[in-house]
Amino acid sequence: MTSRVQLPLVLTLGVLAVSCAAVLIRFASNAHPEHTPLFSLVVAAGRLTLASLVLLPFTLRGLGRQKLSRRAWGFTLASGVMLALHFMTWITSLSYTSIASSTALATTTPVWVALIAWIFLKTPPSMQTLAGIGVALAGGALVAFGQDTTLTAPNPLLGNMLALVGAMCAGAYFMLGRQAQHEGVPTQLYAGLAYGAGALTLLPLPVLTGVGYQAPLEAYFWIAMLALIPQLIGHTSFNWAMKRIDPTLVTLLILLEPIGSSLLAMLFFKEFPGSQVILGGVVLLLGVAVASYPTRSRAQTA
Repeated sequence: MTSRVQLPLVLTLGVLAVSCAAVLIRFASNAHPEHTPLFSLVVAAGRLTLASLVLLPFTLRGLGRQKLSRRAWGFTLASGVMLALHFMTWITSLSYTSIASSTALATTTPVWVALIAWIFLKTPPSMQTLAGIGVALAGGALVAFGQDTTLTAPNPLLGNMLALVGAMCAGAYFMLGRQAQHEGVPTQLYAGLAYGAGALTLLPLPVLTGVGYQAPLEAYFWIAMLALIPQLIGHTSFNWAMKRIDPTLVTLLILLEPIGSSLLAMLFFKEFPGSQVILGGVVLLLGVAVASYPTRSRAQTA
């Protein structure tokens, strides 16, 4: 398959896969009899554990063939820890706020990618990027402080803040993963190691917080679907693309996720966001699109 066909196909598949994540998480959480927000730790740990177990044979084979440098190990493991923090905060946010608000705020990832590149890679953003960041922050404020009256949003402000922290962690995860792959870690091996590091970070937390791993089989079915579709298909697709094109272009496509997630939330949960959330989401996505859209100089560099 030529790269001209392969790249758009992989990215399209990745967007469709991650759009299912919020709905699958809500199904898993609703299957727990106590509906406790702490069950999000089980969902996050289960998602990464199952994904890393599926990839384990390929990971072991890759380690046998590829000798990684200390820097490569460092970037890979750090990326996995940031992925764990991303899931811990973002999945928990879905217990407090609406799917539309949570996924809209989670897509500010490109803003944090640009800021991380500025601070750590000494790549200053253009005026276009800065303007887009300003618009995105204004939209994010509208979403974060919008009054959400849906039954599934018991504490919108807390949930929105958790989603925003999750987006910051996701930005660090993507950039660390990009650095790991530039250090020579193949995409498949990187995915297995990063998902495994994230799983090991999260696995003790349900026990330490007292929620435990006891849950109906239905909950684990949805967790398995979460590991298979958004994680193995969605995230791995984006990690594969990160090495081949400008990372901001990849994260730009993630802006399509809130649209699909919101439509699924309306279909399955009758969850209709308020007017301020919709307005804020539109402004936020517009700002992120402006911040992430490649200028001619950036396109030449990519």
